[in-house]
Amino acid sequence: MSTRITTDVVCLHVSGKGLLEAPCWHPDLGLVFSDARFGGVHRLAENGGVETVIPHRKGIGGMALHADGGFVISGRNLAYKRDAEAPTVELLGQDPAVQRNGFNDLTTDPRGRVYVGSVGEVAIDNDKKPDRVPGGLYVVDTDGSARQVAGGISLVNGMRVSPDGARLYVSDSLRPAVLAYDIDPETGELGDESVFVAFDEGAPDGMAMSEDGLVWIALAFTGTVVAYAPDGTLAATVELPVPMVTSVLFGGPDRSTLFVTTGAESDDDPHDAAVYAVEVPYRGLEPTPARTPTAVA
Repeated sequence: MSTRITTDVVCLHVSGKGLLEAPCWHPDLGLVFSDARFGGVHRLAENGGVETVIPHRKGIGGMALHADGGFVISGRNLAYKRDAEAPTVELLGQDPAVQRNGFNDLTTDPRGRVYVGSVGEVAIDNDKKPDRVPGGLYVVDTDGSARQVAGGISLVNGMRVSPDGARLYVSDSLRPAVLAYDIDPETGELGDESVFVAFDEGAPDGMAMSEDGLVWIALAFTGTVVAYAPDGTLAATVELPVPMVTSVLFGGPDRSTLFVTTGAESDDDPHDAAVYAVEVPYRGLEPTPARTPTAVA
């Protein structure tokens, strides 16, 4: 039976016509997120203000904390960035020869490997193109080696690994569906693709995982976050006051606050990009930090 969560939704930050993405909960910085359209990684300060953590970089659709400090971030390449002053360490670069022209969302597995989705062409303001070049999934191992593990995804978006590390969930926003792959825990290779859940409306975007294995999905254009049990049944729904929900995260001291990032579809969108918070009767799964290389080999 599905639960409609009716706890008050609180707006924490409004940022104009940006596209907020890639929320992370940092033990010292608190809520951290990107603005894919206008650039930068930012944190929500305790006084309600916003501070820039990493400036300039646009197109960040995914971000993960690193075990050695800093972040793994997507965009024109997949990179490690310790802080604003430190050099960027590229983990996986563009390769137009194989239609790898940038990277969107990402996640980690229990060993600290990073799974990331490539895009065949720049995603911002071009998502609805009917003949869009598909992307694929890549894994970057803890020794820095990288390889493609799946392909043929129209628009790779949110992804998360199940609590037992055995399954990878991936949003294909244009299909629109969430896909599932079995993971070989030793090698990181993926099994055959299956459809976990398909949608009649909206576009599955960013994703979070609760400790009980529910898959929480920001369903863009519908103003909702939906949660599905591992068997594919709808378990919970959260309604937001704006349609363009982009990503979702469990954070706070006990990981029971659901943070939702949103965006403006264009400069003419009457809604601004914002960050919302809602208290939920679930506890988020704490993501494993990345353990990929932090220096140029």
